[in-house]
Amino acid sequence: MLKTPTPHISAAPGDFGKTVLMPGDPLRSKFIAENFLENPVLVNNVRGVHGYTGYYKGVKVSVMASGMGMPAIGIYSHELYNAYGVENIIRVGSAGAIQEHIHLYDLVIAQGACTDSNFAHQFHFPGTFAPIADFELLSAAVEAAKDCGTPYHVGNVNSSDVFYGDHGEVPYGLDTLYNQKKMGVMALEMEAAALYMNAARYGKRALCICTISDHIITGEVTSSEERQNAFTTMMKVALDTAVAMENQ
Repeated sequence: MLKTPTPHISAAPGDFGKTVLMPGDPLRSKFIAENFLENPVLVNNVRGVHGYTGYYKGVKVSVMASGMGMPAIGIYSHELYNAYGVENIIRVGSAGAIQEHIHLYDLVIAQGACTDSNFAHQFHFPGTFAPIADFELLSAAVEAAKDCGTPYHVGNVNSSDVFYGDHGEVPYGLDTLYNQKKMGVMALEMEAAALYMNAARYGKRALCICTISDHIITGEVTSSEERQNAFTTMMKVALDTAVAMENQ
């Protein structure tokens, strides 16, 4: 176990619940705490990365931002898993759809996360490691999405290290984008693969649930304000998943 506080989290032992929701944006973390949790307490604010713990349906749940990209969520998930005894991390973020049947505001639940990142190199794994979600978290999230009656899709996402890339419009260029599309990749995001790898390494659970914020094929987009405040269905699904895991 790492010692607390860690270099990036100032919380004390016991400050976090068993399950932590991790949006990329610190303001989304604040929004979830203030609008969904009872008696939320700020337990971390190192570098402005808001972390809160409160109660949802009587269950102790935490929410803390991860920042953007695999290096950032790699650091925070490592410390939460190894210093604070967190068992479940659920990424709640945004993603860009690359399949025509997936629309703005639909939920994408990442069963797997392909990537061209070098993050896996640290584990000295021969060949290619396939980062996947925890099945129990995944199953609970699907049931929660069904209960909400919201459109959802389960499958593969791509976790990219770059947002713009040398090609401008999309990280990899259109040819590579369509190669991912034909292989059934649902959407592009930037964190899930690293989170899944850390969970696998430390015997923990992880899941990524994203709301579609833009459609890379059709050009549809949402605003930054909508991404911060309007993705409430995803937040409820993640919190209900946390409750389901607590009640196992």
